[in-house]
Amino acid sequence: MVRNRVNRPADPAPLWNLLNPKDWEWETWFLIMVPVAVAAAIFHAPAVVCFAASGLAIIPLAGLMGRGTEALAEKLGPGIGGLLNATFGNAAELILALFALARGLDEVVKASLTGSIIGNLLLVFGASLLAGGIKYPVQRFNRTVAGSSSTLMVLASVGMLIPALFHGVHGDRHPGLEHKLSLSVSIVLICTYGLSLLFSLVTHRALFCGGDENPPDHDESKEEEEGWSTRKATIVLLSATIFVAWMSEILVGAVEEASHSLGVNQVFMGVIVVAIVGNAAEHSTAILMALKNKMDLAVGIAIGSALQVALFVAPVLVFASYLRSKGGPMDLLFSTFEVVAMIIAAIVARMAAEDGESNWLEGAMLLMLYVILAIAFFLVPHPAAATG
Repeated sequence: MVRNRVNRPADPAPLWNLLNPKDWEWETWFLIMVPVAVAAAIFHAPAVVCFAASGLAIIPLAGLMGRGTEALAEKLGPGIGGLLNATFGNAAELILALFALARGLDEVVKASLTGSIIGNLLLVFGASLLAGGIKYPVQRFNRTVAGSSSTLMVLASVGMLIPALFHGVHGDRHPGLEHKLSLSVSIVLICTYGLSLLFSLVTHRALFCGGDENPPDHDESKEEEEGWSTRKATIVLLSATIFVAWMSEILVGAVEEASHSLGVNQVFMGVIVVAIVGNAAEHSTAILMALKNKMDLAVGIAIGSALQVALFVAPVLVFASYLRSKGGPMDLLFSTFEVVAMIIAAIVARMAAEDGESNWLEGAMLLMLYVILAIAFFLVPHPAAATG
């Protein structure tokens, strides 16, 4: 079918509306922190200033990535849209971790992975249920999709427990085998991620498309009136990713000195602070979808993002560690407390998602558990050793 383009308004400059405060979301006002962070780095400001400025700058940039992916995901259905949001939302997390990995901050990297998993399962999922539950007494979502994803998350968490168990039994006598085990587990995890994509995108696509495998074609002029066009969303995604990489380099360069200056252990910085910054896109987008009563998409973002971190981001970081010139490869040897926290978060999220219904109290309980774990990580007296 040939579309009528006679009365179609001229396509505005893709980034022009970003300069119009009327089109800004609340977090976009923090874009002013981007030049502040650059200036702080150039003039060698204290590490705390560089860390805070770059962290605040990443939040609106991640938010723009979330808005861009939301615009692209509207055509693809809630399941695949959630996958797309989770993928680009985790881009900031992956970029942060790669810079930390290059600097040899393996414990910070592993702590950020832990924080991303428990943050998505408890903080993002809980905040979405709470926000949506305040507006709607009961919200419903596809229990089959949520159940399979959360069950896979439990299994992924158990898989990440194996290196810690191996270390506890054989690590002292065979330290070299830990890296081989971590590499092998990473290969299995990423293969499992491939199977999950096959399940969601091919064999059971109808479930993840909300029952509509072929969403209707949208007129591009309506896209511009109702939201971002495809071209604008793509340009914003690419631009935001470049700036996220720049801000991540500044943040990672200041994290060690900032943690010492603040008297906070690096585990808390990775599990809570860095993870929240890296997951800013998921936070804003999932909550927004819950407020619109699009719970399939909100649940898909929260649980799907945690699943993607465990099955894709963690293995990729292990593979990337073999390419760095200094230091040995990174292992998947998390501290005992980190592993237990991930398993608890996965099990509780599974319990919340298994009935396909949610309310504000379930969200409040998830947030309560997240606060308890955050307090425990804050009180860790020193950076956790690999054995916990």
